[in-house]
Amino acid sequence: MKIFSAEQMRMADEVTIGSKKITSIDLMEHAATQIFNVLHHRLQGAPIPIHVFCGLGNNGGDGLVISRLLVEHGYQVKTYIVNFSDNRSKDFLENFDKLKAIAPQWPEQLKSENNFPTIKPEDMVIDAIFGIGLNRPIVPWVKKLIKHINASRCFTLSIDVPSGVYADKAPDDPEAVIYASTTVTFQLPKLIFFLPETGQYTQDLEVIDIGLDRNFISQTPGFAELVSKNEVLSLYRPRHKYSHKGDYGHCVLIGGSYGKMGSMVLATESALRIGAGLATAYIPESGYEIMQTSVPEAMVLTDDEDDYISNIKIDIAPTVIGIGVGLGTGDQTIKAFKKFLGANTSHLVIDADGINILSTNKELLKLLPKQTVLTPHPGELKRLIGEWKDDFDKIRKVKELSHMYDCIVIIKGANTLTIYKDTIYVNTSGNPGMATAGSGDVLTGIITGLIAQGYASVESAVFGVYLHGSAGDLAIQGTGYQGLLARDIVSHIGKSYIELFKQPEPLPAPEA
Repeated sequence: MKIFSAEQMRMADEVTIGSKKITSIDLMEHAATQIFNVLHHRLQGAPIPIHVFCGLGNNGGDGLVISRLLVEHGYQVKTYIVNFSDNRSKDFLENFDKLKAIAPQWPEQLKSENNFPTIKPEDMVIDAIFGIGLNRPIVPWVKKLIKHINASRCFTLSIDVPSGVYADKAPDDPEAVIYASTTVTFQLPKLIFFLPETGQYTQDLEVIDIGLDRNFISQTPGFAELVSKNEVLSLYRPRHKYSHKGDYGHCVLIGGSYGKMGSMVLATESALRIGAGLATAYIPESGYEIMQTSVPEAMVLTDDEDDYISNIKIDIAPTVIGIGVGLGTGDQTIKAFKKFLGANTSHLVIDADGINILSTNKELLKLLPKQTVLTPHPGELKRLIGEWKDDFDKIRKVKELSHMYDCIVIIKGANTLTIYKDTIYVNTSGNPGMATAGSGDVLTGIITGLIAQGYASVESAVFGVYLHGSAGDLAIQGTGYQGLLARDIVSHIGKSYIELFKQPEPLPAPEA
């Protein structure tokens, strides 16, 4: 599913108004009615006091339409105009007049903290103060209003986005943002719902179709792409009956050091579990018995040194090499890594200490083959690109790195991002239990194993991140979040493929 920027959403509105020969007020009426329908379906006329807070722009206009529809259907509604400016949009004013014409009491004007309404925990708030067009800091008394709403701890529904969230940067003040129980957003999801600094402001997200021009949406490249089961199904390549292991590639995993051999075990087994035909582990001599015992399906090559990698000597030509997990950053290992990059001709996936070595020897980035996949955790990413102001600045810096060195960068975390040049892929699988030691090593093996099978590097990164998260989602059904281990993710990789084709359970038939 595409994710549009605020400007692209504005353009979609304009194109829709032109193509359907409607007015902006018609579009607002339709969009707000869709939100009302969601509310009405859930509330079924329940006598819950509903407080609707409306700003002065089009987001406030949406709130006024919803208020009017709630009044017309007999709900207990109080509407408040958050009067922070002398400016009002045309559509806001028209809907303000429509509401006044039918409401038992006119909307109450809020101009300071002196007349904030009492909101009880059992009440409901509809937040229509600001939309995605917010472009300036919030005035102090409105911040206090937002804190007042949040302090009520009642169910809060935000229209399009939680008020106080910008479309393209982190909030100026985290206390000046609505914490929404649910956000109902228009037509397409926004990137802010999937970033750590801004995603925290809504617990539940619902995307509703408001009938924006489908040709414009289909023909306009998204600002980002949301990746779920439907998107990755098209990437899957079924196996043919007469295939053999040679058809699915040979990958090499390089890494490990004394006390860190488990990372190579996890990565190597993951590469095989995801479907690589052959996998070879290149490790220090001390890890030989560990690897042969733990992953008997893998072949093993050992370094001359017992405890660390000192001289990478591989006399085979693998499809792809994954390097860095448990590698260490000793002087001889760094020299071996530099020499390896200078001679390598295979596709690359680089993780962990491989990225740390690149970070302190940035001239090596020029040696990376095209579309090398980098899989840093947040600390490794910071060492690679430097400090960032917020999540949007982080994305900007990663895009610059990707353009400069033609590499694919995976920003690991909730809703893991895969970035290749100007394209952002936002993952939807995974869970907090995967914040555990070794989870990243599993991902490295998965992506390496997919590239071995002939998937393009970008496809492997996007598909691999999704399957990795899906395996984690399947695993926690038996372990819970806290009990999840990285090896549980490995053991569920095969099931993550099966889950791709699993149909949803049918709803139970109503009782007679």
